[in-house]
Amino acid sequence: MELSQSTTPTYTQAPGYFKRLGLLDWLFAAGLLAAALYALNRFGNYMDVYEKGILLGAVPTFAALGWHWKPVRWLMPLVALLALWAISLYGGELDMGTKKFLLRNMLSSQSAILWMSVMFFLSTLFYGIGLATRSATGATIGSKLCWTAVVLGLTGLMVRWYESYLIGTDVGHIPVSNLYEVFILFSLITAMFYLYFEQRYATRQMGAFVLLVISAAIGFLLWYTVSRDASDIQPLVPALQSWWMKIHVPANFIGYGNFALAAMVAAAYLLKSSGKLVDRLPSLEVLDDVMYKAISAGFAFFTIATILGALWAAEAWGGYWSWDPKETWALIVWLNYAAWLHMRLMTGLRGRAAAWWALTGLIVTTFAFLGVNMFLSGLHSYGKL
Repeated sequence: MELSQSTTPTYTQAPGYFKRLGLLDWLFAAGLLAAALYALNRFGNYMDVYEKGILLGAVPTFAALGWHWKPVRWLMPLVALLALWAISLYGGELDMGTKKFLLRNMLSSQSAILWMSVMFFLSTLFYGIGLATRSATGATIGSKLCWTAVVLGLTGLMVRWYESYLIGTDVGHIPVSNLYEVFILFSLITAMFYLYFEQRYATRQMGAFVLLVISAAIGFLLWYTVSRDASDIQPLVPALQSWWMKIHVPANFIGYGNFALAAMVAAAYLLKSSGKLVDRLPSLEVLDDVMYKAISAGFAFFTIATILGALWAAEAWGGYWSWDPKETWALIVWLNYAAWLHMRLMTGLRGRAAAWWALTGLIVTTFAFLGVNMFLSGLHSYGKL
């Protein structure tokens, strides 16, 4: 029997990836390409072939990121405008940072980073208020304060990069070279990944937990700044004078940031599965999925960072691996999360056991990140407290 026209099923094909992109997506990509080409034309003579490759590779990378996560389309231009505004105020003279009102109080690297710290603390407070009182308003304010902190922190790092060159062309370097700078990087990366998951799962209820670890990092950063004058810009030691640093360190801290995020989500999972805050937290399925995705992303970048670190070590010290304490503990971190993912994928590990493992992993990660610098010595002694 033939089907009538009214009952014949029809099939529609979803539009291709590029067809789903709008005008703003393409304008964002075009802006990135234009900025990269300008940088090559203006500063290409000061770059080696690797740095040019990193610059050009950043265009499709950040374009795809902006297409996938729309806030990037306004975040990057805003940070660029604020950083360029600060650079124009300096006028090529570092002492303007203490003479001009806007630089002294907002846009110099130290001012912007201090404001970032305040915003992260306030964000933690409002996320906590939102969780404690079941207030959507408190969590919304916490989210906006977290975004503000990200903008100010990224601006501070960009301006610090410029300030290092004002001290001297032989001093200038990307600001990922010491504990002060990487604690800022860690805080920003953790916050940005959290904000991505916040939007992806349409819930702000995890913020009170994730922002706690960020606030702890900021607390250490402020203590370290005051007690050790850590905010002073110093020339790079010879081992760090390499283009490898520009990709190894950020990849490493994407890993650390995601591992920390997963641990705090695991803490939320354990509380909810124990019958606490049951009506105030996302479902156990959501918490489990965020934990899994954060560890997966962190493990991927940490693996890349470890490989890049071995290549860098071969160039700097003549060997890919030397069982230096930092290298050894990086391997321990890698094995820990490799085992977690293996158990997840092969045996279906979930629930409280997986959450406890992820939470315990934060202790291992913290020691690899900070404890090695405090208690052990080795080839990475330039990062010592």
